[in-house]
Amino acid sequence: MEEQKGISRSPRELLEYNLLPLVGHLLMLTLALLFLWSNVTTFIHKSPTRIPEVQIPKDPVLECAQALRFEINCDFSVLQDIASGRDFKKILAVIASLWVLTLFYIGIAVVFTLLLPYKGFGFRVFFFCEQSSYYFTRFLCYTRNMRTRLIHLLRKQCMRLRSSMQCLMQNF
Repeated sequence: MEEQKGISRSPRELLEYNLLPLVGHLLMLTLALLFLWSNVTTFIHKSPTRIPEVQIPKDPVLECAQALRFEINCDFSVLQDIASGRDFKKILAVIASLWVLTLFYIGIAVVFTLLLPYKGFGFRVFFFCEQSSYYFTRFLCYTRNMRTRLIHLLRKQCMRLRSSMQCLMQNF
């Protein structure tokens, strides 16, 4: 890439190196240097470097594994209750949480997807958003009108049903 005049670049951009590969390569380089130094010390008659022994104690690992096993077994029993349909509230909670997570995921995907074209075509995206908002409000008004019409029709049917039931009761 050619360097443009007047634009300063950060050291990260100059190196074009991310943190994780940098840490991995530094650890590999350190390991290679320690290996070479331990082999070179035999030729120059020096004592090799003392690398401390690292041991993990048994008891804390077993306690952690037992706690983890207990939590996993509790989660499995909850999943079994949900799958068997024993607890309807939990089923509804799971459905609601999955629905919220889906909406959250869709929102994140839309935000990241719309940011890229907005940089170059912001005016068109803004116009599209206004237009979709207009059509969405029209749709909401239409559904509200349909809902009121449906309620009105249901009330009429209920009144007719009541009057016919009253007639039947009087004849009976």
